[in-house]
Amino acid sequence: MTGVPALDLPPVIGHRGAAASAPENTLAGMRMAHRLGARWVEFDVRLSGDGQCIVLHDDTIDRTSDGNGDAALLTFSSLRRHDAGSWFDASFAGERIPAFAEVIDLLGELGLGANVEIKPAAGQEAETTRAAIGVLQRRWPAHLPPPLLSSFSPVALEAARDAAPEIARGYLFGSLPANWREAAGRFDCATIHVDQRKLDGAQAAAIIASGYPLLAYTVNEPPRARELLDWGLASVITDCPDRIIAVLPDDEKSSPNGPGVHT
Repeated sequence: MTGVPALDLPPVIGHRGAAASAPENTLAGMRMAHRLGARWVEFDVRLSGDGQCIVLHDDTIDRTSDGNGDAALLTFSSLRRHDAGSWFDASFAGERIPAFAEVIDLLGELGLGANVEIKPAAGQEAETTRAAIGVLQRRWPAHLPPPLLSSFSPVALEAARDAAPEIARGYLFGSLPANWREAAGRFDCATIHVDQRKLDGAQAAAIIASGYPLLAYTVNEPPRARELLDWGLASVITDCPDRIIAVLPDDEKSSPNGPGVHT
């Protein structure tokens, strides 16, 4: 990808922070991922009702807070009134749905890289992408590795390519479609991401042979992680980074950035 900085992907990326050990997509989750040894985290960005970039997976706040309602219809200040930690464990009481900018600032403090997934409400794909890119361009710390922007949405990937061609893009798939090369090429994507439950060795070999770093989600069983990494995957995305890091060879554990994949 012309003009895109090299990606230095570690073998293990924390999913929504470290979702098995702390409330997902919160500042506490990012701190936990760092504590458990992750060098990168993955998390989701969408818009509040007043256009603020927030870090939240679902369309609603029902599952991961003590509130309810569609995030896209609630103002940022109203979202912040809800507890986003107690649902996971009482020790996380008072945790809030974070602004994207807050998460970036914390990543800078912790030295964590990031795979930022655009998770837009229906009809807000391009708007969400452009807003998230604006925050990245204003706030991303120069000392961190360049971020990776990913999405399932073709509209979001097209908007990302047009708004910031210099930011690497990753195409997220559930099942790998037959036309994955064409799809990834259309948006000049740098990486391919596939649901590990639907990925086999032949597919992985084809993707890697085509020159794409391959990432798999969500990989929580160490034997499966080891298998995928042995296939040549760049990274596995996991709720429990400590469990997966524990099965890495010693040379990968001791490397400042893991083995990584440079693109």
